[in-house]
Amino acid sequence: MTMLRDPSAKYSPFPQVPLATREWPARVTTAAPIWLSTDLRDGNQSLIDPMDAEKKTRFFDLLVRIGFKEIEVGFPASGATDFDYIQNLVRSGRIPEGVTPQVLTQSRADLIRTSFDSLEGAKTAIVHVYNAVSPAWRKIVFGMEMDEIKGIAIEGAKQLRDNAARLPGTDWRFEYSPETFSTAELDFSIACCEAVMDILQPTADKPIILNLPATVEAATPNIYADQIEYFCKNLPNRDRAIISLHTHNDRGTGVAAAELGLLAGADRIEGCLFGNGERTGNTCLVTIALNMYTQGVDPALDFSNIDEVIQTVEYCNNLPVHPRHPYGGELVYTAFSGSHQDAIKKGFAARERQNDERWEVPYLPIDPADLGRSYEAVIRVNSQSGKGGVAWVLEQDKGLKLPKKMQASFSHVVQALADRTSRELGAEDIWQAFEGQYLATSGKRFQLVDWSETHSGADRIFAGKLTIDGTPRSVSGRGNGLMSSVIAALSESGGPVMDIVDYSEHAIGQGSNVQAAAYVECRTADGKSLFGCGLDTDVATASVRAILSAANGA
Repeated sequence: MTMLRDPSAKYSPFPQVPLATREWPARVTTAAPIWLSTDLRDGNQSLIDPMDAEKKTRFFDLLVRIGFKEIEVGFPASGATDFDYIQNLVRSGRIPEGVTPQVLTQSRADLIRTSFDSLEGAKTAIVHVYNAVSPAWRKIVFGMEMDEIKGIAIEGAKQLRDNAARLPGTDWRFEYSPETFSTAELDFSIACCEAVMDILQPTADKPIILNLPATVEAATPNIYADQIEYFCKNLPNRDRAIISLHTHNDRGTGVAAAELGLLAGADRIEGCLFGNGERTGNTCLVTIALNMYTQGVDPALDFSNIDEVIQTVEYCNNLPVHPRHPYGGELVYTAFSGSHQDAIKKGFAARERQNDERWEVPYLPIDPADLGRSYEAVIRVNSQSGKGGVAWVLEQDKGLKLPKKMQASFSHVVQALADRTSRELGAEDIWQAFEGQYLATSGKRFQLVDWSETHSGADRIFAGKLTIDGTPRSVSGRGNGLMSSVIAALSESGGPVMDIVDYSEHAIGQGSNVQAAAYVECRTADGKSLFGCGLDTDVATASVRAILSAANGA
């Protein structure tokens, strides 16, 4: 079998929604939706090895800490494992005030009864009933007509009503899903939901939750948004319903569909942390929430320590979070490309000069620090990296602020190392390369032992004890400043003839006993540029070391 050259012979384009005017394209999201995590149910049922009670409890506690107020805790009618976990969760008192557990069940009398029994004793709880309504399921799976399918929904609503009356100690809330909504006739989905509402009699103060799932994502996100807007505009007693979205990611646009569905009038989003779920997964709640955050909207969920969230999710699901997953992946705030690194470095430098907290750093849509990430990992170095990345690593790790020309020169050293090792270079690799190039004395022609300075009129005289080519020597030189006198001493002792092109210095850190870093660019008689660096607690000594460092580079 091969891909068809004419796929239209096998696949049909998804039809447009009969929406005369659409309002959602002009809207913006200004507040967080109601969130429902379905990690413990939809996410769990998609795992090769479903979570045991210990992992479920750990995951539940994480969801509570993050701020979820509604959590789907399982499918109790699926078996004793889920039923016992849910019952123990309720009876243990682990569910905090203000957090509502939810369970899911098919629209069958015995399964609905079991679902209610699992939550008996809860202060408040949601029971979610569903039945599939789309043509493919009606024809292929059930062999039923529309009236029969609607009858299943009506019977499920009656069971919700009657079981709630049977267990009056809990404040019961109801959710109904016309499953496969995204591939069903809109008017039929509305008819099923209306019939359920007629039985349950929701009010504006105690609304029903109507979940409109993209059970299988079959169209572009704008089509799903049209479906949601059409549903909201045509549902009788819309004020008595909370419209919930449960998007899947079969086309890779589950997040986009949920975001546009919110613009189209929905109130609630169901999904999993980092998009776990059947097939290609549910929509990623982390991505949607932090997308809102980057637009200045409080998502009412706290991902201040996103690495802890990732560690827990990976442990409980036994699945890795992809290194490139939005916001959470190990590499999403990391730049290897030289041009990217340069832009990020300049963005952070500009941020230090600005007078407000407004975030504007190229290539970083969010401040990694807001999620508990450090800036050290923002720029990492490999063979694709440039001078800005190398300079950033040295500045973040060692406090060195290399001049631009020196950055370019040293980047060639790092590039050669990266090409030679064929791997990413860590901060220690770069520091060792820098030490070897500019700071090391072993094996170098010129090594400083001691020095002093005197004045003779306008001149300054450098007197130094050096080791030159392994032999201790006393040298001296005269110039109009300290560095020119050091260069004169070297020239008179067989060293290179150099002129100073550029010099800079800065303190490393703060306080009275910090080191100074001195950088020098020199030019030889034949026009070659030499760079040097010196470190010392005395800035004058640091500048002497910088001149010797440049001379050693000759």
